[in-house]
Amino acid sequence: MTRSDESRAEFAAFLRGRRARLQPADVGLPDGSRRRVAGLRREEVAQLAGVGLTWYTWLEQGRPIAASAQVVGAIARALRLTDDERDHLFALADLPRPERETRGCVDTPHLDLLEKLLPYPAALQTSRFEIRAYNRSYRYLFDDLDDVPTERRNCAVLMFTDETWQRAHVDLDHAQRRTAARLRAAYGRHHDEPSWQSFIADLESASPRFAELWSRGDVGGERHQVKHLLNDRVGELHLEMSSMWVDESLGSRVVWFSPRDAATAARLERLASEHPDQALISAVA
Repeated sequence: MTRSDESRAEFAAFLRGRRARLQPADVGLPDGSRRRVAGLRREEVAQLAGVGLTWYTWLEQGRPIAASAQVVGAIARALRLTDDERDHLFALADLPRPERETRGCVDTPHLDLLEKLLPYPAALQTSRFEIRAYNRSYRYLFDDLDDVPTERRNCAVLMFTDETWQRAHVDLDHAQRRTAARLRAAYGRHHDEPSWQSFIADLESASPRFAELWSRGDVGGERHQVKHLLNDRVGELHLEMSSMWVDESLGSRVVWFSPRDAATAARLERLASEHPDQALISAVA
């Protein structure tokens, strides 16, 4: 079989397997007294999904027909698939992965890690640079991040629209170019998602500099990066920025800054110990 044949066969088998595990009561249907198949009937799934029985039967048989994202999404809902199962079904159908519902990405182990990294500044970010949680050192790395409105706690937004963040970067041009390139690399995995499209459009409108860099099409990865910052509280900081993805879908990552010299290490200690009455960790609800 060709790869396409294999994908269709696996797609069909996946549908059959997920149909077999559901009972009528799981989807709000009456449980008939004489059922000859395990789980739901094909006609019940077709009805729940709003597709024709013949069309659905052909999909379960692995016939060489193309199903639209709308149809596959409706079938996924009818079969009560999880997000991971739905993504798998779309991949087998050679369709782009649909956008997931926005959810909090902060778990207790993430918060524990941010605290353990003190005095190193560390934060939990999404692939779109949204800052979901951070430790005390990161809070004061540029200004007081707790004072920034929740909807603006985004590294890309602040890098291109906030004067305090911009003044803190000794090499602002390099930092902005790298941020735009990393954002484009992430955008490549989400380019068909409306929330990403609107985010990029809004940032282009808010920052001519970002619009200029975005138009270049440069793409950058997640390699370690040297950063030279000027902090109003403790002075110069020579840092190395590292990051690590914390989920398989590349949706959340931990970012931390380690010192490159003894003076910076001492200044990070001071930064972490300032305002001892304040919480060690801040998180977006």
